[in-house]
Amino acid sequence: MENNKLKIISNLFEGYEIRSIWNANKEEYYFNITDVIKALTDSSDPSHYWRTLKYRMIKEGNETVTNCDTFKFRSKDGKMRNADVLDTQGILRLIESIPSSKAEPFKMWLAQMGYESIRIQKI
Repeated sequence: MENNKLKIISNLFEGYEIRSIWNANKEEYYFNITDVIKALTDSSDPSHYWRTLKYRMIKEGNETVTNCDTFKFRSKDGKMRNADVLDTQGILRLIESIPSSKAEPFKMWLAQMGYESIRIQKI
């Protein structure tokens, strides 16, 4: 992912940190996949959940995985580590693959973020 005009953003969804990147060139958010999985599933190991889900999606021919990009985020131990990210469209497809009662509230949260970014750009 290009590093010019990128801004790392941390937002909360129901108390869960969702790290994302705003790409000003593309005017698009990219979301940390394991953060989204953690928020939707309460998994104690969202990285394992993602690896398993990614394997299944590849076997099914789901192209969401193909559209993944990587970006370095600061981890809990303070080190910069690569993490898979998806744009908003990819995250919406990912949500369809995760059984969660939080799916609809998460979609509304994404819509609100999009609305706010459009509103801010107009100011």
